[in-house]
Amino acid sequence: MQQTLWQHLTLCAQGDPRDALHDAALAVCDGQIVWQGALRDLPAAYADPLTWPREDLGGAWVTPGLVDCHTHLVYGGQRADEFAQRLAGVSYEALAQAGGGILATVRATRAADEATLFASAASRLEALLAEGVSAIEIKSGYGLDLASERKLLRVARALGERYPVSVYTTFLGAHALPPEFAGRAEAYLDEVCERMLPALADEGLVDAVDVFCERIGFSLAQSERVLQAAQRHGLRVKLHAEQLSHSGGAQLAARYHALSADHLEYLDEAGVAALKAAGTVAVLLPGAYYFIRETQLPPLELLRRYEVPIALATDSNPGTSPATSLLLMLNLATTLFRMTVPEVLQGVTCHAAQALGQGERHGTLAVGRSADFAVWQVESLAELAYWMGRPLCTQVVRAGQTVYRRRGYAEERQ
Repeated sequence: MQQTLWQHLTLCAQGDPRDALHDAALAVCDGQIVWQGALRDLPAAYADPLTWPREDLGGAWVTPGLVDCHTHLVYGGQRADEFAQRLAGVSYEALAQAGGGILATVRATRAADEATLFASAASRLEALLAEGVSAIEIKSGYGLDLASERKLLRVARALGERYPVSVYTTFLGAHALPPEFAGRAEAYLDEVCERMLPALADEGLVDAVDVFCERIGFSLAQSERVLQAAQRHGLRVKLHAEQLSHSGGAQLAARYHALSADHLEYLDEAGVAALKAAGTVAVLLPGAYYFIRETQLPPLELLRRYEVPIALATDSNPGTSPATSLLLMLNLATTLFRMTVPEVLQGVTCHAAQALGQGERHGTLAVGRSADFAVWQVESLAELAYWMGRPLCTQVVRAGQTVYRRRGYAEERQ
């Protein structure tokens, strides 16, 4: 039996800094929290330092481990040269017609073996873990055939086995039309629904199913086909919805009690009401909004009025959000969307966990839960949304064990 008393910390157990508890302590036994509260109220059962060794955090802030609930972390290649071309005035449509865009990533992904994909994704994952991320969703969607989609999902599972992070996989076969199905969307959806999804689900590689429901993706009727197929296999669903236009995707997501509807710049009040009624989380992705220079803001006031849970994520992907910093998303959400500090912090803790269907496991610290938390050497948690590019996480704990500790430059040289 392994026991530790983490003491002299400022505890933000629910992700809301307004409910902080100063000079707090956590008693952890075999990876689980067995008591938490003010240090002055520590029960006698945890007071003996011989049986409960101390770890003193010197007043540092402690939050639940962060949750990145929407990423496309595993893919081949990169599209920096395309980015440079777009900056020089070449349109996205022109790049796509020349074989660029998502199909460029599909070609690179299909050509890469699992070891190559693992290595590139691991470098991105390590950057997120160093910022306190302890749970992450990873979508497929850059393979667009059975063998390649399987490869992506296998790599995602392997990342969760190799690194101290909970990985949840999402099948996004309906991300775009592969070149061999150009002009034959229904035939491709037959492949997705009748061959790819059943096979990958049977292999235990899929936790949820997503669709890119958009004018440049799949229509409402086509998206519903995929949601119905997921339902037949007992899988939860989510939806890329209302990113570039208002299509009714949010209401479709709500009809299928989706875990989340994501992007949502063009969401209307009827869609907001539907999300609320269904208990579906609104996932906002400020990195993509920023990177593609979107001007239509998501309807924050409506989401607040209807009390829809709002999560934030990196949307880490090579085309529209090449981001590996969840903390940067906090800054973008406050500056671009005018979200408050409590909103963005809950957006990467309790609400993000809910968007994964894992609200009972991640996103909050409580007795009986795993001791998964991040330690921050800051005076105020507002600094997590304030600084841009400054490392703030000094320690990450998973199941009561320190799995990451940031060391300063002078200490590294000794």
